[in-house]
This record gives sequence, C-alpha cells and structure tokens, in this order.
Amino acid sequence: MLRFRQMRTLQKFASVHANVHNHFNHERHLVDRQTYKQRRSAALAEWQALAS
Repeated sequence: MLRFRQMRTLQKFASVHANVHNHFNHERHLVDRQTYKQRRSAALAEWQALAS
C-alpha cells in the first residue's frame, strides 16, 4: 500500500488485479499437467478475445 499515493488508485488496482488474478489462477498444484494446460489455453483465448 505504500507505493500508492491515493487510496482511489489502490482501490482501482485491487479491483482489476483481483479479476485478472482469478482469471489466470488455476491452482497448478491441484491438477495434472494436461488439465492445467487446457485451462491455461482457454483462459488465454478468453483474455485475448476480451482485450481485442
């Protein structure tokens, strides 16, 4: 929190970071490699569709 000069900036960052982190966090240690790769590919494809 010390890097943010205004509370509003911190709140914006936190809300965006939470959404992006949840989108890409697949808890790698709980799934096998093939499932993880499929989920990552799907998440990346969805992210690219949203960004374009």
